[in-house]
Amino acid sequence: MNLHRQTVDDKFHDECGVFGIFGHPEAAKMAYLGLYALQHRGQEAAGIAASNGLDLHVIKGMGLAEDVFDPQALAQLPGDISIGHTRYSTAGDAGLANAQPVVIDCNKGKLAIAHNGNLTNAMEWRRRLEHKGSIFQTTSDTEVIVHLIARSQQRNLPGGLADALNQVEGAYSLLVCTRDELYAVRDPRGFRPLNLGRLDGAWVVASETCAFDLIGAEYVREIVPGEMLRISRSGVESIHFAPEKPHQYCIFEHVYFARPDSTIFGRSVNESREKLGALLAREHPMDADLVVPVPDSGVPAAIGYAREAGIPFQMALIRNHYIGRSFIEPAQSIRDFSVRVKLNPIRALLEGQRVILVDDSIVRGTTSQKIVRMVRNAGAREVHFRISCPPTISPCYYGIDTPSRDELIGARLTVEQIREFIGADSLGYLSLENLRKGVGDTDGHFCTSCYTGSYPTEFVQLEVGAHRDC
Repeated sequence: MNLHRQTVDDKFHDECGVFGIFGHPEAAKMAYLGLYALQHRGQEAAGIAASNGLDLHVIKGMGLAEDVFDPQALAQLPGDISIGHTRYSTAGDAGLANAQPVVIDCNKGKLAIAHNGNLTNAMEWRRRLEHKGSIFQTTSDTEVIVHLIARSQQRNLPGGLADALNQVEGAYSLLVCTRDELYAVRDPRGFRPLNLGRLDGAWVVASETCAFDLIGAEYVREIVPGEMLRISRSGVESIHFAPEKPHQYCIFEHVYFARPDSTIFGRSVNESREKLGALLAREHPMDADLVVPVPDSGVPAAIGYAREAGIPFQMALIRNHYIGRSFIEPAQSIRDFSVRVKLNPIRALLEGQRVILVDDSIVRGTTSQKIVRMVRNAGAREVHFRISCPPTISPCYYGIDTPSRDELIGARLTVEQIREFIGADSLGYLSLENLRKGVGDTDGHFCTSCYTGSYPTEFVQLEVGAHRDC
């Protein structure tokens, strides 16, 4: 028998989720619950740092939050200030050394940092810092920020943090915990989300508002791009630390990443996805008997499609929610095993039917091909595929784990060629115009680089241009 450690979907993955709380007597337990709610943003490693006013303690490990933490571990994290991090690596290798929060003791004091995003000039800064004598302990780009803070001539942490962040480029939603303060920082373009909440007398910060719901916290507002919140015993101080830049919210948060019960960039994720489905039905109508989502991420868009088209919605693909990232496959190969272990069709619903499958994206196309084949084998008379975003043609450099451009089927093949590859009777992608409309982007404030190949940061444009010339 062969042991496979792999994700059995063919999806993009976000780098991580962050959660912080200040002024709660069970801060570490609240952080653990926050990570539980944000587990979809990273399943590779989890960590929590906590302060009791005298010292910072950190525990981190590989795996899910529930694998890393138990009551005994949380008991070793005393205090009323805590930050947590759940990771899926995009920059830096997988492994415990790169798990966060990162804890250091430097001339700005002892602090812990948790980071969601990617720095596009991290490698250049790493070379410069190593040339000046800095010694790196990890391959994560987050450590670049740590070294820049330590080397800053600013005398206090807010100044050092602002100084460091004004020298890096790219995406970062950061939490920084000291012995007696909590900082929450969002990059000037606002690529990744970060939200502020209130729980009785405590302040809470999280990547997504669904984490507030779990612990009973009240959503207060978004932390705006270019803002640093300094949370202390004196209250919350807002510091605008960076020059204003055009906003570039990650549009894929609304397409796939965020949980549908979250509010991201001031808008309900579920509302956006149902709207995308409705627009998809208008743009690519089809006479059919059933609309079937590819679970779970395709469900809201499929609901929107079915409602707009007046076609019955059916959960005709059943997902096994208990499959992990490792599974044992028999030595005798089973065709399409990686999909079968996760999805199973309901033949009684599909047999003899004209089916519209709705999904949020096609990455390499291999999983979509297997799903189409599975639905046909279950007796479907026709299988039509609809995607609630445009073809993905370029990698992301801002905190998404994407394949190289050569691996993206949308970059290599036409829509008709993709249709032939996956074996569908028809294939329709949502247009970029309707994608923007679906998420309420009336001012061009969303980043759509993965659909256009045009990047908002100069460094990436140069890097991509060089790659294309090769």
